[in-house]
Amino acid sequence: MRLALAAVLSLSALPVRAAVDIQEVTSPGGIDAWLVEDHTIPFTALEIRFGPGAVLDRPGKRGAINLMAATLEEGTGDLDAQAFAAARDDLAADFSYNAYDDAVSISARFLTENRDDAVDLLRRSLVEPSFPQDAVDRVRDQVLSNIRSDATDPGSIARREWDARAFGDHPYGSVSDGTIESVTDLTRDDVVQAHRDVLVRDNVYVGAVGDITPDELGAILDELFSDLPQSTAAEIPGDAGWKIAPGVEVIEYPTPQAVILFGHEGIERDDPDFFAAYILNEIFGGSGFNSRLMEEVRVKRGLTYGIGTFLAPMDFAEYVGGQAQSSNATAAELIDVVRAEWDRVADGVTEEELDAAKTYLTGSYPLRFDGNANIASILVGMQLDDLPTSYIATRNDKIEAVTLDDIARVAERVYRGEDLSFLVVGDPDGVGG
Repeated sequence: MRLALAAVLSLSALPVRAAVDIQEVTSPGGIDAWLVEDHTIPFTALEIRFGPGAVLDRPGKRGAINLMAATLEEGTGDLDAQAFAAARDDLAADFSYNAYDDAVSISARFLTENRDDAVDLLRRSLVEPSFPQDAVDRVRDQVLSNIRSDATDPGSIARREWDARAFGDHPYGSVSDGTIESVTDLTRDDVVQAHRDVLVRDNVYVGAVGDITPDELGAILDELFSDLPQSTAAEIPGDAGWKIAPGVEVIEYPTPQAVILFGHEGIERDDPDFFAAYILNEIFGGSGFNSRLMEEVRVKRGLTYGIGTFLAPMDFAEYVGGQAQSSNATAAELIDVVRAEWDRVADGVTEEELDAAKTYLTGSYPLRFDGNANIASILVGMQLDDLPTSYIATRNDKIEAVTLDDIARVAERVYRGEDLSFLVVGDPDGVGG
């Protein structure tokens, strides 16, 4: 049956398209969702997000929501973990559960012929998880193993230390997996509390794509969520702010390749200048091999195999940053080049660079819509970002409307070399503050 599902999923990779008809659905019980009907194959992809996510961990319980999400499929009612997995496989359904700071995500895929039974099984995992003690202990051991592994990985060390310095005591300042100490101390009661705190109707967002009508989806929404609590009793964190000081800090670690993170406070997703900043990031160090940083750092000087930058507009903070690796002997030179390019991009870009970035960003956008699951994920992401259903149709127009003057104004505003921070994990030669 799993092979049959795999075959169906491959068929769900529909021809490239960006024109999708989004319907806003409200269930009889008042639960909202976005739907794209596609009856060409008997299959539905459902993306569910509960937001916020792991930032709702209670004081001293960091990692509880991550552990809860990882244990949702470990049993419900008379089904233990193995029986639950067998029931899911017999239905050729696919469920996955993950926790991040801003959301707990659930992805579900099922065939039309098995939809009722698959939804019932999914509902049991979300509403009636049994969280058996042996499963909590087993999953906790897996989480602890991952934490111990991350403790020796330079990239994970760099990310953890960067977040701690940037966000301090805010939940963003610590890893959502938790620490050895916090996860070891978690009890089953903590997991049950985490479930009550996060999986609530007020915080649910749903995107559905496939062989399903609005009425059918409305019934599913009520079946899945109507028995969950209405709202959370957990404290919603405030803005995280930005606390890391400008300059360079080195964390000594024996590794041949230094990991280098850099950045400063950025721009919010709903800022009117976001699209200009988005294009500017693409030119500076975005996803392509033609970015300025890739040209200056890799092609001209051979200081790294790869370097990239990004905008990170999170729910409670935002920053513009980047990451690279370099040998310890060349890390200092890489930092100097990034500093120089950070200052140079603040002066704006050329018409040719702007045109090339627009062509790439608008041309690649339809490629994201290459399957029902991807579209469902886009739908739920748009809701979390508070975007309208018309966004897909207007997104490329907004990119095309950005001018060189817009870029120049936003470049000066967003890229501030005097605020730039670097964190290096390794044993770099000649790197100082």
